[in-house]
Amino acid sequence: MLPLLVLVTLASIAALYVRGDLNPILCDGPCAPQYVTPPEGLATQSPDPDEAATVGSGPIDAGALATAVAGPLQSEALGGRTSLVAVDARDGAVLIDDAEGAQIPASTTKLLTAVAVLQEWGPDARFETTVVRDGQRLVLVGGGDPYLTDTKSKGSSVERADLATLAAATAKQVGRGPVTLGYDVSLFVGPAVSPAWEEGYVGGVVAPVSPLWVDRGRVGAGRSTDPAADAARRFAELLQARGVDVTGTPTQTEASGTTIATVRSAPLSRIVEQFLADSDNEVAEVLLRQAAIKAGEPGSFAGGAEVVAQVLADAGVDMAGLVINDGSGLSRKNRISARTLAETMAEVSETPRLGSILSGLPVGGFSGTLEDRYVQSGQARGLVRAKTGTLTGVHALAGVVTLSGGRPVAFALMSDDTEGVNPFVTQAALDRVVAAMADCACGA
Repeated sequence: MLPLLVLVTLASIAALYVRGDLNPILCDGPCAPQYVTPPEGLATQSPDPDEAATVGSGPIDAGALATAVAGPLQSEALGGRTSLVAVDARDGAVLIDDAEGAQIPASTTKLLTAVAVLQEWGPDARFETTVVRDGQRLVLVGGGDPYLTDTKSKGSSVERADLATLAAATAKQVGRGPVTLGYDVSLFVGPAVSPAWEEGYVGGVVAPVSPLWVDRGRVGAGRSTDPAADAARRFAELLQARGVDVTGTPTQTEASGTTIATVRSAPLSRIVEQFLADSDNEVAEVLLRQAAIKAGEPGSFAGGAEVVAQVLADAGVDMAGLVINDGSGLSRKNRISARTLAETMAEVSETPRLGSILSGLPVGGFSGTLEDRYVQSGQARGLVRAKTGTLTGVHALAGVVTLSGGRPVAFALMSDDTEGVNPFVTQAALDRVVAAMADCACGA
C-alpha cells in the first residue's frame, strides 16, 4: 500500500490538473481543449449509444425551438425592444428570426473585431516591439502588441513580451552610452480616442489607443492618458538600471536606422482567447487596427470598421444596418443586428481559422463573464458559450448553445431598451431564453 503522504500528493496533483493550475507547466499557458479534463457538465451532451447513428443527422425542428423560447421572450424584464435570431451552426439554416433591426451591441462588437483580425492575420501571427538605433539615438517602436508588459509575467499565456527583456537585449548592443531615447507610434493613425465614446471614458474605463503601451495602459485602478510616453519613460528607467546612460526625456519621433532588439507577442490565437474571456476594451481597439493594417487600410477606427465590413461581406453574413465606430463596443452609436451576430457565430463554428473565438468565449456556469450565470439552469450549465454585451439599458448575448441531444445552434439575443429595469433581472431574463433553447430536444 502506498504511504499516506504519496496518496495525498497524487490527489493534490490531480486536483491541480483538473483545475488548470498546471497549465503553464504542461502546456506553456492554457492547454488546448484536447488536453483538458472538462468539468462535469461542460462537455457537449452525447446521445444514447443506440441512437448515435441517427441523432443529429436531420434538420432541427425550428417550430419546436420557437415554442420553447416563446414564454421566456415575453418577460417584461427584457424591455420594449428585444431581438432573437438562431441559426443552425452546421448548415446555416435560420431557425428563429424574431428581430427588431440593428441594435446597440455593446461588447458583442468584439466578436466582429476578433473575426476580422483572425481572418486577416491568421491564428499564428505575432506582433513585434523593437528598438532601432541610429548612432547614439535609440527609438522604441510600438508594434501593436496589446499585452506588452513591464516585466515578464510568470505563467501568462498572453503576456509574452516585456520591456525588461527588451532593455536587457538593448543594453548588450549599446553598452553604457550615452544615448538619447525616442518612441515611435506611427503604426496607428487617426484619433486615439473615438469621438463616439462618452465623455469620461478615457482614463476611467479605457486608455487612448496606442501601438505602444505597458499593461494595456493601466495605472493603478485607472488608465494612462498618454500610455506611449509612459512606456518610453519606463523603458528609459530599465535601460538605466542596466547601466545605459540615457540622457534627456524620451520624445515622440519616427524611427530610422538598424533594429538591434526585438520582443514578440503571444500568438494571435491566444490573444483572441484572452481578450474575449476578459472582454478587454483596450485589446479590442488594438486588434481592430491590426486588422486594418494587414488589409492595407489605415490603422484607425475608420480603417478597422472598413475591414470588419469587408470580412463579413466576404463570408456572406447579412450586414443590414451595420454601423461600427470602434472595436470594443463602448460606443452607443454602434449598430449591429442579431442576424449579423448569429450568422457570424455560425461562420465561426465552421471555420478552423477562427477556432480561438469559440475556445475563448465564456462558458455558462464555468468561466469568464458567464461564470456566475446558468449555475442554476439545469442542462444549460456548460452548454452555452457566449459573448456578453452590457451598457446602461443594453444587454446582449451572442454565441453558441448546444441543444438537448447535442446539436449546436448559433444565436444572438439583444435588448437595448431596459433603462428602467434592474440589470441583474434583465440578465436573468436573457439567460432563461437561452436555457430554454439548451433544454429543447429539437434536433432530429
